Amino acid sequence: MGEILFLAHRMPFPPNRGDKIRSHHVLRCLAGIAPVHVATFADDAADLAEEGELDKLAASHCLVLRSKNLALAGVEGLLRGKPVSLTAFHHPAIAVYVRKVLAERPIDTIYAFSGQMGQYIPDDFAGRVLFDFVDVDSAKFEAYAQSARAPRKWIDAREARLLTAEEARLARRSAVSLLVSNEEAALFRARLNPEDRATCDIRALRNGIDSRLFDRSLMRPAPAMLDRAGPRMIFTGQMDYAPNIAAAERAIERILPLVREAFPDASFHVVGRNPPEQLLARHGQNGAFVWGGVEDIREWLAAADLALVPLELARGIQNKVLEAMSMGLPVVLTPAAATGIGGIDAHHYAVADSDLALAERAIALLSDHDHGWAMGLEARRFVVEGMSWQATLAPLAAMLGLGEAAARHAA
Repeated sequence: MGEILFLAHRMPFPPNRGDKIRSHHVLRCLAGIAPVHVATFADDAADLAEEGELDKLAASHCLVLRSKNLALAGVEGLLRGKPVSLTAFHHPAIAVYVRKVLAERPIDTIYAFSGQMGQYIPDDFAGRVLFDFVDVDSAKFEAYAQSARAPRKWIDAREARLLTAEEARLARRSAVSLLVSNEEAALFRARLNPEDRATCDIRALRNGIDSRLFDRSLMRPAPAMLDRAGPRMIFTGQMDYAPNIAAAERAIERILPLVREAFPDASFHVVGRNPPEQLLARHGQNGAFVWGGVEDIREWLAAADLALVPLELARGIQNKVLEAMSMGLPVVLTPAAATGIGGIDAHHYAVADSDLALAERAIALLSDHDHGWAMGLEARRFVVEGMSWQATLAPLAAMLGLGEAAARHAA
């Protein structure tokens, strides 16, 4: 085959948050198949510092620091009749690079990661397009709109409506549209009109986990967390993301007090980058601790007795759940957080919906150490045997049009 153009809304290095973990492993898989040219955005100086790693992997690249603020993107979106999600990621340097690469290199496939990057695919590109939506952004904004107040309600409803149309356009433009789970693919398909639903190829490409990296036996537990004598529960994630903030607040305000009725010295630890002030203000109060970004999340997972993931809004497969399972932790989570993983309730994890039910399942696992340990072992066995990145990304070669023998070689 020819060469590949990879478009990603965030720099795939370092792989330290959900979307970047997925794009990182997809990019590595593609680079093992053919030369890859990468156009992507850096969020901050930490992303820019990883440009050398990108340069090692890519045949060429264009890395642009995304500096357009949300207010400017909003005004631009209103003037152009575009979703703010698109105008926030519109940059002329990316467009120039894409045109140059397509003109000068034998590109026969464009792999676009996340809906924001569809705007860079030329209408006259005659090759194959694989579009990795990951999850259904339009549905996410619909959910935001339902719980928001004016004017935010109107803004989110507008974004949902425009993104629905953009997602349908991109699905028609693509040879294959990819979502992170069967459930997310079914939701995406259901939102298309009947004609598009019948003609667009919508598939699931699940996230994986590097279980050799996330291995509790190799880690020294974080001393700061071990200082807490009682049962230690943990929640991890990018903590400037609204659903993660809501989940952490739910745990601190409504679930932790119920657990502390059974275990007065129980603690709940929020670990992840950029927590807002309202969470930081809870640090050290009533068993809640908010640590912010840490050097190695595995040390903190290794210090925990249980992962509590009370997400009410969750799109796709939660990497935080896979990481906890790979570390051998018993996980108590909502149905939304369990979506797409495929495990069995009460065997690989414990599913509950209400605050009381989540607290009861956490108490049961913390009260019976042997049961919690056994669930953690089954969770790790589940991800080791069936959710490696090599296994989950194996279908990519065939989607690129390689023959069966070549696909096996690439895998």
